[in-house]
Amino acid sequence: MTGAYVLINCSAGKVGSVLRSLRRMGVKEARAVTGLHDIVAFVQAPNPNALGRVVVEKIQTAEGVQRTITMVAVKV
Repeated sequence: MTGAYVLINCSAGKVGSVLRSLRRMGVKEARAVTGLHDIVAFVQAPNPNALGRVVVEKIQTAEGVQRTITMVAVKV
């Protein structure tokens, strides 16, 4: 499995609806946070290409999402 943390910026007033959308699309965990970003989500997929599709085709196209930053988790 490939995992990544996705930092999400939302339109004003849309954090709650974006969180609900993320849960409906099967995102493992998502939390509203303070600071530069509105939501931090943890996403898992079978491989890096599938992970990319989740981010680009699902998360980035969700209503209320303005921008994402994806940080792939690595083992060290």
